Amino acid sequence: MDPISVLAQINVDITGSIANVGYGLAAIGPAIGVGIVVGKTIEGIARQPELSGKLQGTMWIGIAFTEALAFVGIGVAFLFGY
Repeated sequence: MDPISVLAQINVDITGSIANVGYGLAAIGPAIGVGIVVGKTIEGIARQPELSGKLQGTMWIGIAFTEALAFVGIGVAFLFGY
Protein backbone atom coordinates (compact mmCIF):
# COMPACT_ATOMS: atom_id res chain seq x y z
CA MET A 1 0.00 0.00 0.00
CA ASP A 2 1.37 3.38 -0.90
CA PRO A 3 1.37 6.27 1.61
CA ILE A 4 -1.14 8.36 -0.34
CA SER A 5 -3.84 5.71 -0.16
CA VAL A 6 -3.19 5.26 3.57
CA LEU A 7 -3.60 8.99 4.14
CA ALA A 8 -6.76 9.00 2.04
CA GLN A 9 -8.33 6.38 4.34
CA ILE A 10 -7.74 8.32 7.56
CA ASN A 11 -10.94 9.90 8.82
CA VAL A 12 -10.17 12.84 11.10
CA ASP A 13 -12.94 14.11 13.35
CA ILE A 14 -11.90 17.42 14.87
CA THR A 15 -14.24 18.76 17.51
CA GLY A 16 -13.70 21.40 20.13
CA SER A 17 -13.99 25.03 20.85
CA ILE A 18 -12.02 27.96 19.55
CA ALA A 19 -12.72 29.70 22.87
CA ASN A 20 -9.55 28.25 24.40
CA VAL A 21 -7.45 29.85 21.69
CA GLY A 22 -9.38 33.09 22.12
CA TYR A 23 -8.70 33.19 25.83
CA GLY A 24 -5.04 32.46 25.24
CA LEU A 25 -4.85 35.41 22.90
CA ALA A 26 -6.87 37.56 25.31
CA ALA A 27 -4.40 36.80 28.12
CA ILE A 28 -1.46 38.17 26.16
CA GLY A 29 -2.59 41.80 26.48
CA PRO A 30 -2.98 41.84 30.28
CA ALA A 31 0.33 40.03 30.67
CA ILE A 32 2.10 42.71 28.67
CA GLY A 33 0.20 45.41 30.57
CA VAL A 34 1.21 44.05 33.97
CA GLY A 35 4.81 43.88 32.83
CA ILE A 36 4.74 47.51 31.77
CA VAL A 37 3.04 48.65 35.00
CA VAL A 38 5.52 46.83 37.23
CA GLY A 39 8.49 47.95 35.14
CA LYS A 40 7.48 51.58 35.27
CA THR A 41 6.86 51.35 39.03
CA ILE A 42 10.36 49.97 39.57
CA GLU A 43 11.72 52.75 37.40
CA GLY A 44 9.81 55.35 39.42
CA ILE A 45 11.02 53.92 42.74
CA ALA A 46 14.60 53.97 41.44
CA ARG A 47 14.21 57.65 40.57
CA GLN A 48 12.44 58.72 43.78
CA PRO A 49 12.71 56.12 46.56
CA GLU A 50 10.75 58.30 49.01
CA LEU A 51 7.59 57.77 46.92
CA SER A 52 7.81 53.98 46.97
CA GLY A 53 4.68 53.55 49.14
CA LYS A 54 2.49 55.68 46.88
CA LEU A 55 3.91 54.14 43.73
CA GLN A 56 3.35 50.60 44.99
CA GLY A 57 -0.25 51.36 45.92
CA THR A 58 -0.90 52.80 42.49
CA MET A 59 0.87 49.80 40.93
CA TRP A 60 -1.47 47.34 42.66
CA ILE A 61 -4.51 49.27 41.47
CA GLY A 62 -3.14 49.27 37.92
CA ILE A 63 -2.45 45.54 38.10
CA ALA A 64 -5.99 44.90 39.34
CA PHE A 65 -7.53 46.84 36.46
CA THR A 66 -5.24 45.17 33.96
CA GLU A 67 -6.03 41.69 35.24
CA ALA A 68 -9.74 42.51 35.02
CA LEU A 69 -9.24 42.37 31.26
CA ALA A 70 -8.09 38.76 31.58
CA PHE A 71 -11.21 37.92 33.58
CA VAL A 72 -13.36 39.53 30.89
CA GLY A 73 -11.52 37.41 28.33
CA ILE A 74 -12.19 34.17 30.16
CA GLY A 75 -15.82 35.20 30.72
CA VAL A 76 -16.30 35.76 27.01
CA ALA A 77 -14.58 32.45 26.28
CA PHE A 78 -17.01 30.60 28.53
CA LEU A 79 -20.00 32.59 27.29
CA PHE A 80 -19.44 32.09 23.57
CA GLY A 81 -17.38 28.91 23.69
CA TYR A 82 -20.22 26.46 24.08
